[in-house]
Formats: sequence, structure tokens, C-alpha cells
Amino acid sequence: MNARSFSSIAFVAVLTALASDSAAQETRRYINPRTVEDSTAGPFSGAVMVGNTLYLSGTIGLDENRQVPASAEQEARNVLNNVRSTLEAAGMSMDDLVSVQVFCSDVAHYDAFNRVYRTFFAAEFPARAFLGAGTLLFGARFEVQGIAARR
Repeated sequence: MNARSFSSIAFVAVLTALASDSAAQETRRYINPRTVEDSTAGPFSGAVMVGNTLYLSGTIGLDENRQVPASAEQEARNVLNNVRSTLEAAGMSMDDLVSVQVFCSDVAHYDAFNRVYRTFFAAEFPARAFLGAGTLLFGARFEVQGIAARR
């Protein structure tokens, strides 16, 4: 192979890499639905869509006064409604979730969370981890994050 051929191949390879990088950046979409927690939000997006996959940041379930609800069931309902709102803002549903991580301040709330959780799905449940995490932001009992894939 002569120097000119090698240079041409290298040039095409660089252009291809740049085009691929540019295309990958264009497919990224940031989802930031309005929630009660907006005034306490940190420097992160609610979710990021890359291709047909949505990566959801952790969310908590404060009430309309930005307080932790009195009951674990109501807090679970609030946090799962926040997850659903984020999914809907991306054109998805709870049934598009493929993986969920639940961080819990006290695993004694496991049954209360599950009573509410099972009502949010029409069919199969996503893969899930339920982790005892100790103290959560703002005194929340639950923080939920997940990954969804468009069906």
C-alpha cells in the first residue's frame, strides 16, 4: 500500500468516526417533566433517551407541599406516578420499563411498596432490585430509578 492510499483510508476512517459521533449525539434527548421536586432538583436530567432506550434518574415521591407523605403507600404511589410521568413525556409507558432499582430508607417498607407497585403494571414486571439504602434525600422512604426500552 502506498502513502497516498494509506492517507485516503485514514481520512475516510476519521470522517466516518466523526460522522458516527455526531449521529450518536443527535439521538440523545433530555426529558425533564415538571414534578413537585422541581424546586429541589440537582444538576441532572429527569431522564435521557438514547435511541429507543430511556435512562431514568432517581426520583422521590414528595407530596404537593414538598413533604414526605404520612404513609409509605402514598409515597410509593407518588414516586411511581413521577416515574410514569417521565415515561409518558418520552412517549413510553410503565410497561416499557425493563429494569427498576428501588432505594429504600428501611426495608420494613418492602410490603407497602409492593402493594402499590404491582398496580402500576398491566402485564409482566420489569427486572428489579430493592435496596436498603439508609437515609435518602429530604427524608424520603423511596427513590426509584430505571431503564426503559421502547417496544
